[in-house]
Amino acid sequence: MASDPAPALSASGLASERATSAPVAILLCTYNGARFLPQQLKSYEAQDFADWRLFVSDDGSRDATPSLLEEFQKQHGAERVQIRRGPCRGFVANFLSLICDPSIASSYYALSDQDDVWAADKLSRALASLSAAPADVPTVYCSRTRLIDENGADLRLSFLYKKPPHFRNALTQSLASGNTMVLDEQARRLLMRAGADVDVPSHDWWIYLATTAAGGRMLYDGAATVGYRMHPRNVIGSNRSAGAQMRRAGMLWQGRYKNWTELHVSALARLEDVMTDENRKTFEQFRRSRKRSSLPRAYGLIRAGVYRQTLLGNIGLLAAALAGKV
Repeated sequence: MASDPAPALSASGLASERATSAPVAILLCTYNGARFLPQQLKSYEAQDFADWRLFVSDDGSRDATPSLLEEFQKQHGAERVQIRRGPCRGFVANFLSLICDPSIASSYYALSDQDDVWAADKLSRALASLSAAPADVPTVYCSRTRLIDENGADLRLSFLYKKPPHFRNALTQSLASGNTMVLDEQARRLLMRAGADVDVPSHDWWIYLATTAAGGRMLYDGAATVGYRMHPRNVIGSNRSAGAQMRRAGMLWQGRYKNWTELHVSALARLEDVMTDENRKTFEQFRRSRKRSSLPRAYGLIRAGVYRQTLLGNIGLLAAALAGKV
C-alpha cells in the first residue's frame, strides 16, 4: 500500500539518483543494552543480504554495551562498523542525529533498536520493495513485527493495518514501528530538510508524517520482519494488548495526545513548502479545526478526512475531538 505520489523534490535539493551498488546503512541507537544487544548483532550477520555497514550512536551507556560494540567492530573492521557518542537527549534525538548526519552516505537506511532480532530476510524484503518504487519519490518500507518475550519466545504478531497509509492517517496515528523501517535516499533527505533538532514525540511517527506530507510512499509489508522484544525497559512497547490500549486511552484523556499533536503541527510547518497541494489543504484544515469549539472542531476534522486504522480508533478520535483532546 502506498500514499499518493508527488513530483520530484529537486527544487528543494531533495532529488537524487538511486544508486544500486551502495550498501545499506544500518542505523543503530544504543543505551545500556548489553543484555540483548549480542542477539541483535548476530541477526545482522545472518542477513541474506550482506552488503551493509553499521553506524552506531551510543547515548552514554554505563554497562557492557560499549565493549560489545567495540568487539563487533574488531570483527568486522572500523570501516564497516562505526561507533559514535550520541547527543544524550533521548531515543528520538539519537535516531534523528544518525538519520540527518550528512557524513553517512548510502542508498538505503535501516533503523534498528538494540534489543530486537531481525529475520534473516529483513533487508532483502525491504530492498526488493524499495527498488521497485519510483526513484524520485520519498519512500519508506515498514512492516509488522513478531512480538517476543525476554527469552526470545514468540508471543504474537503485531496488529495488521488494512487501510492505506496516507497523510490523513499519519495526522492521527503512527503506522509502524521504527525498528522495521528502511528509508530510501529521498526520504532521508526530506528528514534532513526538517532537521535533526525537530521536536517530535517519536521518530517513527515523524517519519510517517513527513514522508506522506510530501506525497511520499509508505510501503507497508504484512509480513513480520523483526522480532520485537517485549520487556519492562521497552520505551514504547506493543499497542495490541488490552492493557496497552487502556494506557494509550489514558494518555489521550490526560492531554498527552493533544500535546503530541501540537508538536507535530509545529514540526510539519517546516515542510509546508514541499507538501502536495492536497496535503497542504488537509493540514491547514486540520490545524484550523483544532482551534474551534466542540462540534465545529469534530466536524472540521471529519471534513479534513483524517482517520485511524480501526473503527474503534475512529470512534475514539471523534470523542477526543468533541472533548478537545486532539
